[in-house]
Amino acid sequence: MAAASAAPLAINGVVKMATPPQAYLESNKLKETKALLSELCRQFYHLGWVSGTGGSITIKVHDDSIPKSQQLIVMSPSGVQKERMVDDDMYVLSPNGSVLSEPLGKPWPHKPPKCSDCAPLFLRAYEMRNAGAVIHSHGMESCLVTMINPLSKEFRITHMEMIKGIQGHGYHDELVVPIIENTAHERELTESLTEAIKAYPKTTAVLVRNHGIYIWGDSWISAKTQAECYHYLFDAAIKLHQLGLNWSTPSHGPIHSSNGVIGRNGKVSAKAGILSSDNSIEPSRRCIVLDIEGTTTPISFVTDVLFPYARENVGRHLELTYDEAETQDDIKLLKAQVQEDLENGVSGAVPIPSDGGKEEVIAALVANVEAMIKADRKITSLKQLQGHVWRTGFQKNEIEAVVFDDVPEALEKWHALGIKVYIYSSGSRLAQRLLFGNTSYGDLRKYLCGFFDTTVGNKKESKSYIEITESLGVDNPSEILFVTDVYQEATAAKSAGLDVIISIRPGNGPLPDNHGFKTVGSFSEI
Repeated sequence: MAAASAAPLAINGVVKMATPPQAYLESNKLKETKALLSELCRQFYHLGWVSGTGGSITIKVHDDSIPKSQQLIVMSPSGVQKERMVDDDMYVLSPNGSVLSEPLGKPWPHKPPKCSDCAPLFLRAYEMRNAGAVIHSHGMESCLVTMINPLSKEFRITHMEMIKGIQGHGYHDELVVPIIENTAHERELTESLTEAIKAYPKTTAVLVRNHGIYIWGDSWISAKTQAECYHYLFDAAIKLHQLGLNWSTPSHGPIHSSNGVIGRNGKVSAKAGILSSDNSIEPSRRCIVLDIEGTTTPISFVTDVLFPYARENVGRHLELTYDEAETQDDIKLLKAQVQEDLENGVSGAVPIPSDGGKEEVIAALVANVEAMIKADRKITSLKQLQGHVWRTGFQKNEIEAVVFDDVPEALEKWHALGIKVYIYSSGSRLAQRLLFGNTSYGDLRKYLCGFFDTTVGNKKESKSYIEITESLGVDNPSEILFVTDVYQEATAAKSAGLDVIISIRPGNGPLPDNHGFKTVGSFSEI
């Protein structure tokens, strides 16, 4: 292995830096990481992910004494037969991407050594997601799945066991992977990959149409595990498509086109539509987005059951889980919100001591949470913590969710028609899943394709519904029906082009005169 020269030199757009201490370059941890990367390249070759010298892998050299952002990077070279690579073929980069050492050249027919063309993209994943490893696969599944719908900007799948292997996802979740367009040169994908990572904060992968996929994780184990799950899910989607089945709906039933149901032979077998009162055919809705409070669930359940439970149990929850990473993240969000409230003079905001003991901090947090709940504030920090408190309540069977009697039947009907149903609520996605997973009618999540919360935006702002429209991938926002009990939400959704119905339920607030929206007292009317 040759160390880089002291003079700067560009390699694939990556600049070399002066030679670091030799002991650092020859540490056991670095040698072990090179050996691991060689082994993984051979394994991925036999999986078909890095054949024809394509694809690449990079791993950070883990050291508990060094922050991840400052750890060295080992990266596979470009244009090399991946199954024949050895440890000394690897490049070593600094955290900012400077080449620290490169492999020695080999005699003909080998090409001169070259750092991976993926290097700029790998560095973005390291920088933006604090990754510990990144895998670039050319697996056939990851290429074909982007071709099924050449206009789609996303791959979506739900209700598959292997979704649980993707960080932050469960069986009932909808997995969404952004798709970016391919370019002639790998490095030219850097900006579009960056934009996709920004636009999809939950994703751990980005598909490149007609090309492959980039996948990252906290460690090489996480990246490898997720890569295997992603490829499995892509293969499942392709096979379901061949069977005429829809992988993006909970039941994976027949695919519906704008003209009808696509059968196993790929032919349209029935005209899709709704027979109107004048016997004309109206286009079927592709998606229905439902509010919760006052729409699927009585307002009284939220105000008289959920809110009091959170208020009465938040102190106990913080006390029992204070040192857990999840709770520390909740506390961090709440502290930031409280600081903002104090600066803005929000009533009820109480300073949280930065140098106080656990009991003092919890007491201040409880006081702020109680004030926030009393004011019915729709803020992410509160909703996230409430969701975690309610999770305990549902797990202990101390809470059972209530939905209106007409809701389960309507969900089942829409599901059978191939209409995708989503939830959009100010409550966190966790809270939404808990509610629909623990009703007196059983688990209703099998009828739901996904959940939106205020991370997409305020429910009374039209841009939030534009964001949802783009996420659902419909051709026209009017293909989405939004059902809510709040006039301001209805107005915002309508201005974004959605079809809107207002829900009239017992306990709901009054509507303005001449509001202009269609209303229903039961989902059976939809």
